[in-house]
Order: sequence, then C-alpha cells, then structure tokens
Amino acid sequence: MSILVLTEAELRQCARIDATALAAVEDAFTWLTEGRVMMPPIMHIEVAAAPGDVDIKSAYVNGLDSFAVKIGSGFFGNSALGLPNSSAMMVVLSAQTGFCEAVLLDNGYLTDLRTGLAGAVVAKYLAPERVATVGVIGVGAQARYQVRCLQLVRDFERIVVFGRDPDRTRRYADDIGAQVDRPVEIAESAETVVRAADLLITTTPSREPIIRPEWLHQGLHITAMGSDLAGKQELAAGVLAAADRVVCDRREQCIAMGELQYMEVSGDRIDAAGVAELGDLTTGRIVGRERDDAITICDLTGTGVQDTAIARVAMQGAGQLGFGVQIES
Repeated sequence: MSILVLTEAELRQCARIDATALAAVEDAFTWLTEGRVMMPPIMHIEVAAAPGDVDIKSAYVNGLDSFAVKIGSGFFGNSALGLPNSSAMMVVLSAQTGFCEAVLLDNGYLTDLRTGLAGAVVAKYLAPERVATVGVIGVGAQARYQVRCLQLVRDFERIVVFGRDPDRTRRYADDIGAQVDRPVEIAESAETVVRAADLLITTTPSREPIIRPEWLHQGLHITAMGSDLAGKQELAAGVLAAADRVVCDRREQCIAMGELQYMEVSGDRIDAAGVAELGDLTTGRIVGRERDDAITICDLTGTGVQDTAIARVAMQGAGQLGFGVQIES
C-alpha cells in the first residue's frame, strides 16, 4: 500500500489564503452545528523537561471519505536554538479502511492557515461592515495570518499593533505592512490599540488578562484566539459580560481552555447556554452582528474539524498539481 508524502514547500502551494480554503473552513463550522462531526477532546501532553507541550486533534465528518489527525507542538525554548517555537504535522486516514493515505509534513503551516481562515470566517459574520482600523495584540505567526486572511472578507485602512518586544514588533510592522499594503502604527500600550480599533485581534499566549472592559467602545469586534489551554487568558473578567454577542468555535472546548474559562469570574455571570457557536452563524440559525454599535466577541480555541477541512484542501491541491512522493508502507 502506498502513502503520499507532502513537504511544507509543496503544501504551501496546495493550500493558500484564498476563497477555496476559506469556504472549506467555514464548512467545517457548519458541519459541527449540523451534527455531522465526531470530534474527540484534545489530547494534551505536557513535556516538563523542555518545557513544552503537544496537542493531538482530529475529527471525522460523516459523508467524507477521509479525515486528518494532527500532532502539534509548542516548545517555547526553541527560539534560543534558532528554531520555531511551534510545529505540527498531519496524517490523513481513509474513512473506509482506516489506513494512512498521506503524511503532510507542513511544520505547522496548515494549522496557521486554518486558524487565520477561522478568524476571517468570524469577521465575515461579526465584524463591522466598515473597518477603518485593525488592532493587533501580539506579533507572532497568527498576528500575521489573521490580518492576511482578514483581507478575504474585509477591507481596512490601517493596522495598529502592540507587542512586548520592541524589535519583534518593528519586524512585524515592516512585514505585515508590506504583505497587506497598509500603513502600520506601533502603539505604546494595549489600551491604545483597543481604543483605536474597529476590529481587534488578540494573539498572545498570555496567562494574565490584557484587555480591560473599560477600554471597550461601541461597534468594536474582538477575535480572541490566544487562549487555547487551561490557565491562558487575554480578556479580563467583565469583558465578556460587556459584549452584546459572545460567540465561540466549540462551547465545551472554550469553557475548558478558552476565554469562557473565566465567564463566571465577573460579577455579571454569563450563562454558557447563551454563548453561540460559530456554526450557528454560518448556518444562519442566528445573526452575528445585529447593530452597527454592538460589541461582539469570538473566542477561538482551534478545532479538529478545521484540521480535517484544510487537510482535504491540501490533498485536492496536491492531486491537481501532481505533488508529493508515493512511498510503500
């Protein structure tokens, strides 16, 4: 039996920031809400010696002939070794036989892509129609992918960014400004970014709240995607309660490891049942942004069904381009 092996360089050509990939990720959230998905809890492995951690995510979608299992790692001492802090790979399995069909050696590219595209899906339904200023907190990979993917669904005039490391922040400003052809302003504080933004993206691994409720203003949308593990937090108590609409990618997952961990910390309790899932918006079951002056928030933790969706896009692209090497198992 042969297995297709694809490299990162090939996968970057097979799956791109485009309408096809965006539609696939949007479909993934629709499948969740339609009840077509079998998605187990995330398997999390702490590697204390590094220190680091490994997550395993997957999802089978009823009606599809294949699905992905992803192994993703985060070893934040890697930068001292001249290596990326995060990496990942995916294995594509047949839904008929369970045998491995492909190994996608993407080094985290497909995860970065599908996460950025999820942010674009969020913006499509929740962001104001007119976005003058995009605010970004954090200057890592997702600070880039979120903004680049956002251009698929919203135009904007400028970016305002805050990062803790001045050198990395300047590099980010130079990089993203060239990539999206928009001016980038470096802010002196997170508060300055929040108050200036029409659409705010938080992309940090913070374990202390960064965004305060008193900074919010009418018409603001926040996509918070940094909190994806128990103990992480970007939004202070009271921020969720101040919103007119709170949405998440998967409710039980966000309660366990997203910003919804903290929904009862505030004196204004938020009932989890009142938090919509993104699939409720993509299926049309509820309206995302109901008023121009509404404050909306989406909590993204990353789901296995997104990995299956983007892996299938990559496999289709590989077939069209004739990429990959077949090896015998």
